[in-house]
Amino acid sequence: MGTKDEDLLQQYELEVIAGILESKAQYRKIVKAGIAKWVKDFQDGRIEIKTVDDLKKLIEIDIELQKDEI
Repeated sequence: MGTKDEDLLQQYELEVIAGILESKAQYRKIVKAGIAKWVKDFQDGRIEIKTVDDLKKLIEIDIELQKDEI
């Protein structure tokens, strides 16, 4: 069994990790909404195929956010 200081440190580290995971989940929601909006705008003809760089960036961000989930 750890000391009181070790237990407090471990609890703090767990809270930090939980906060990071919560933030990543929120960021993924934002990225997914951005991807959905881009696709809708593309389907509606507001985006031309030559401007896919924004979608590429959104997908790369989404993949990066998912890396730690595997």
